[in-house]
Amino acid sequence: MAIQWFPGHMNVTKKAIAERIKDIDVVIELLDARLPGSSANPMLAALTGQRHKLKVLNKQDLADPARTEAWLAWYRAQAATGAIGLDASETAPAQRLIKACRELVPQRGGMDKPVRVLICGVPNVGKSTLMNTLVGRKAAKTGDEAGVTRIEQRINLANDFYLFDTPGMLWPKILVEKSGYHLAASGAVGRNAYDETETALELIHSIKGTYAAALAERYKLDDVAAIPATHDDVLLTEIGRKRGAVMSGGRIDLQKAAEIVLNDFRSGAIGRITLETPETFTTWLAEAKAAEAERQRQKLAMKKAGRHTPRKDPRGL
Repeated sequence: MAIQWFPGHMNVTKKAIAERIKDIDVVIELLDARLPGSSANPMLAALTGQRHKLKVLNKQDLADPARTEAWLAWYRAQAATGAIGLDASETAPAQRLIKACRELVPQRGGMDKPVRVLICGVPNVGKSTLMNTLVGRKAAKTGDEAGVTRIEQRINLANDFYLFDTPGMLWPKILVEKSGYHLAASGAVGRNAYDETETALELIHSIKGTYAAALAERYKLDDVAAIPATHDDVLLTEIGRKRGAVMSGGRIDLQKAAEIVLNDFRSGAIGRITLETPETFTTWLAEAKAAEAERQRQKLAMKKAGRHTPRKDPRGL
């Protein structure tokens, strides 16, 4: 089942960004370093136009370092785009964000031409934590649920550096099915929009090949070599058994097992994991766009066929 989540306040955010962007020099998109492709909002490209962009891979301390470097190189190869990795809770790396923005627009600076920056990102990606780290005080609400920030905030990080924070925003239709599950696994999607057991199974499927050793170590699984070929349901059941998610009669509580896996992924307890590479995500996106184009073609064909179907005489003649 494809995951979709676009509550009403996100449409308000979209309109606010469209209005604010007229006065912005640099757009920072905060991405989850564990899912950089899936956490990149495709609507921002249309909303931000030719503005300079800084891609910030947040939560890099939870991500696979080698894959983080691959993603940073991939983004830096794009026009008018910078990219840095960040752990939003660390003060020194956070300050690099200001420097990176200034480097993108060297013609801006000073009281006459302040650097005006808009920061965007999916829900629960760590924007509020980053904002609070930058200013050294609690300027923005934080939380471990999607949708904590609901209003735009402006914070002056220097006399000539204005940062505008926006609520987390997804997009109306998530084309890449894997992206929906990855976003749900990270906590970017409201809890009412996905099934935790199904999401945990998809997460296991995504990591059991590359990170089989991490799964075996975390959940005391015996045969590491067998993990990549083991069915996802079997792995989740075994994880539940090892972690005590056992009901009366010896049955495994898959819901509890799923919650354990999702919580462990979000906290980094399984290990440093990145769910996608630039190459795999590019392939997923191309396939999803092709499938969507075919759906639209069939829909249009059916609509045209319906218009040319002779109407029956209500009298039966």
